[in-house]
Amino acid sequence: TAPGPRSYTTLRDEAVKLFNSLQQLESERDPVPLMQGVLQTCLDLPPLVDEIYCQLVKQTTEPPAPGGQGDLHYWQLLTCMSCTFLPSPPVLRFLRFHLDRTENRFPASEMAKYACFIREALGKTKGRECVPSLEEILVLMQRQEMICTVHCPGAPACSVAISSHTTAEEVAQELVSRLGLSQSPNLFALFEQSRRREQPVGSATLLADVLTRFE
Repeated sequence: TAPGPRSYTTLRDEAVKLFNSLQQLESERDPVPLMQGVLQTCLDLPPLVDEIYCQLVKQTTEPPAPGGQGDLHYWQLLTCMSCTFLPSPPVLRFLRFHLDRTENRFPASEMAKYACFIREALGKTKGRECVPSLEEILVLMQRQEMICTVHCPGAPACSVAISSHTTAEEVAQELVSRLGLSQSPNLFALFEQSRRREQPVGSATLLADVLTRFE
């Protein structure tokens, strides 16, 4: 199920809890639920976004084992953060410096590949309605795209590769092109359907948010 409503204490207490979660992340065998929990807290408590970015930069600076599993878990969470939240301008500058420094010090390494991916994501991220789904976190950890299946009336279902930044309008335009409907005078849109309702998906809606709601 998708993360539900939570009860929180003070920002200070929640910051301490997040710090403890980051410490646990280093040795976690299955880090995905823990990562989603950190992201959910940041979504619910926006003042903590900068705090987590700074903590992750600290954890990925001079790590005991560069490129080790614990180090990569931090880079993977940083990747998920970059596809979900934008930090404040001062923290963003600090983060970009850290990404450049990592690529220069460890060229062609996994850390450098994450740094490059994060830089590109930060240029596209505008904020999310939902935290990444468990599936999205898994593909972000591999720096890959998700495969979204869209059912089209009168045509076979279509599989579309989407990123954390792909909008419903972009997917609709791709499907119109694939189905040879570019010259059609009709308007096309995506709909999300559940057992209870069917409703159009706003053109600017991120498909990744829709998939989280389904999860």
